[in-house]
Amino acid sequence: MAQTVVVEAPDGPAEVLERWQTPRGELALRRVGPHLEIISNGVFLMDTRNGESERRLVSEALERCAAPAPRILIGGLGVGFSLRTAVGAPHVSTIDVVEIEPAVVAWHATHLRNITGTALDDPRVSIREADLVDVLGAGGDAYDVICLDTDNGPNWLVFDANRGLYTADGLDMLRSRLRSGGVLAVWSASRDEAFERRLARGFGAFDTIEIPVPRGSPDIVYLARCVEDA
Repeated sequence: MAQTVVVEAPDGPAEVLERWQTPRGELALRRVGPHLEIISNGVFLMDTRNGESERRLVSEALERCAAPAPRILIGGLGVGFSLRTAVGAPHVSTIDVVEIEPAVVAWHATHLRNITGTALDDPRVSIREADLVDVLGAGGDAYDVICLDTDNGPNWLVFDANRGLYTADGLDMLRSRLRSGGVLAVWSASRDEAFERRLARGFGAFDTIEIPVPRGSPDIVYLARCVEDA
């Protein structure tokens, strides 16, 4: 399963720490200097360089949630910035994380342990290795906050199977799993006007937060509230 290979990356030598073969292809974890990157079929997914937008995905949603002890669902464990932010909020009662890749979950016990720390051991945290669409579609208790950090956002998909999350039907499904007054937060690698129109139709007014990054367009966090008359 694990192997160490040195390859060349655009910003310097990259050491491939592990490669996993999954139903969605190859998933690799590599080190570039002090940073770790997750690569899917040769396409960059995420890294440990900053994490501000992933943290704000959770913190901004919690600021807008009026529930005294919110239940939160995080779609995508990633490198753990969002989870750690949720665990750092003492008033959160439940933190359910859905991650489709067992490799990503496993890396949090080894290479990514310094990011998540003891977050996975928090009694409020439940990690489910599953497809988020399947989990949402199965019904169950509603959430006060849903944070969606799946793929690279609505308009830069690595896996086409994730497209449905960002459609009108997908937004309806997400809204159905929110309590009245609950907040949906969506991470995106860039702005998407078509998605914004769908979000407005499904939820009404929404906020857009731009988080500058060292290279390229800003990361985006969309925030929408579930209200009865939306």
